[in-house]
Amino acid sequence: MSLHHSEETHQNLLARVPGVTGRELPEWFRELEEGPSFLRFDERVTWLRDEHGLAHGHATAIVHEHDLKRAHRSFL
Repeated sequence: MSLHHSEETHQNLLARVPGVTGRELPEWFRELEEGPSFLRFDERVTWLRDEHGLAHGHATAIVHEHDLKRAHRSFL
């Protein structure tokens, strides 16, 4: 699933995650890694929204950024 917003909006959403959620991005990444093993992007977004009460935009930004970090690690 691709993002429905620009890279600038994505970065702005990421920057606001700690203030809005009270948790830093690495904590959310751990939550995704330790949570249910959903394969689909939208399933992980929905899980964050339902389980943790995140707004759709923040959940989408977290999952997308997590996917980017995981892809980068696989190339190292």
